[in-house]
Amino acid sequence: MADLTRTVQAGRADGTIVRLALPDLMLADLAVSVVLCFPRALEPEPVAAALARALARVPLFGGRLRSTAEGLELVCSDAGVPFTTAGSPDSLAEVLPRLPRGGGGYTDPLPATAARTEDLPLLSVRLTRLADGASVLGCSWHHAVGDIASFTVLLRAWSAELDGTEPPELAPLVLDRTALLEAALPAEDSGRPGFRLPDPAEAALLAREVAQAPLANRTVQLHFTDAEVARLRADFGPGVSANDAICAQVLSAIRELDGHGQAQRLVVPVNLRRFLGLEPQLLGNLLGEICLDSPAGQTPAELAAELRAAVGDFTRSQLSLRSSLRFLAEAGPERLRECVPLGFDPARRTFTLSSWCRSGVHQLTFLGQHPSFFGPAGNLPLPWVSWLVEGEGGHGYLLTAVLPARLAGRLRSAAGRAALHPHRDPAAH
Repeated sequence: MADLTRTVQAGRADGTIVRLALPDLMLADLAVSVVLCFPRALEPEPVAAALARALARVPLFGGRLRSTAEGLELVCSDAGVPFTTAGSPDSLAEVLPRLPRGGGGYTDPLPATAARTEDLPLLSVRLTRLADGASVLGCSWHHAVGDIASFTVLLRAWSAELDGTEPPELAPLVLDRTALLEAALPAEDSGRPGFRLPDPAEAALLAREVAQAPLANRTVQLHFTDAEVARLRADFGPGVSANDAICAQVLSAIRELDGHGQAQRLVVPVNLRRFLGLEPQLLGNLLGEICLDSPAGQTPAELAAELRAAVGDFTRSQLSLRSSLRFLAEAGPERLRECVPLGFDPARRTFTLSSWCRSGVHQLTFLGQHPSFFGPAGNLPLPWVSWLVEGEGGHGYLLTAVLPARLAGRLRSAAGRAALHPHRDPAAH
């Protein structure tokens, strides 16, 4: 089956202009690619028609970026979304292991940097029918439009339009994201900016890390059963969440297998909407981070408890967005692209874990089918970066981690499995 691409449009455009904020600018060279897998075929015509109706409700994804003297804007122009249908001779079981490594050809990653100045899409969709009748729906969106929470708003609208279910409530479109942040953020926060300006030597090192990433790093997938995580939580103490437990267990195992006897930083991005009292459906990049320095010898239980305490005290001890905005403003627009987030620090083995759990994606239906899998696909394999999603069918947890090749090999070994899964039932697969 030859690839067939069409442009999906809502059919109306009001020309609304959204002024992007500094957090959006810092992500404007990045695209995010994800896949949703379904056990049976998805017919392209109704899926594309439903996307058109969803874009009418969530028009940012069908628009275009525009650079102006004042900064970057997003224009709701209804220029459209490329929607490609394809076929594959492989089965879903053969496809799943390939998805984290370059997307396996099941997504069409966007050229994010070029979209700043060229008339390029902010969302692409690829629907592939597999040989066993399953389907892979691959989506790539421009990070300047919004974070994973923003994308799930589109998914909910798309699902509702496709299956005739109750459409989601949508937050009013924010026309000036900088003004929103000024109104929502407290006057003072933790005082720790989430970015740094590397010196020339570190900048050269980071550039080499990016250039060598596809060859130097490997992607590892780690599965944790629900029962295993329940045992971890019980062992680590009251109040510890599943995310806390998995973060602590994985980082501790990685440090053991790496032979790294020094302190190691853990960065956990968080959705700021709930901490700032904003509507959960609000579109944009409303991200903060928990940043902890885990000392040598810290046990997984101690790290999990510290992470839980940081969540509870987030606004006072961890919120850093206003400090980040001040830092970026002082750096000046000509140096914004030199600024680096705290989570990207491979020389210090800073480990970043982004959780996409509890997004509700597994409860959505597309032509009556719940996704059997939802997760990241084919993003740039920068080292020490990971994503946590629910496992197949929404059961258990799946961690996709990018690590230096040698360490990735150790995680796949018998010793690696023993370090990662001390609470797993030996009879479980």
